[in-house]
Amino acid sequence: MIEESFVSAEEAAAFLSVNRRYLLALARKGIAGAYPLGTGTKRKVWVFRLSELAAEIISKKQRAGVIPNRADQGMIRPGSPR
Repeated sequence: MIEESFVSAEEAAAFLSVNRRYLLALARKGIAGAYPLGTGTKRKVWVFRLSELAAEIISKKQRAGVIPNRADQGMIRPGSPR
């Protein structure tokens, strides 16, 4: 198994195409893939795993119905197609 390295907030924000401050706000709220380093009480240094961030974003979008769930592919959904 290949171990994925951690990236900085700047790299993770660029990967997600979001502002660094927005990403850090998500990290403080507990988004998967964000890990605080150190024991600072006022400020924490955050590191991120890109694969976990991407999986979290995809699962949130699937739950919201923005993108289809792979398990739903090929199924006929009830209701009007319009």
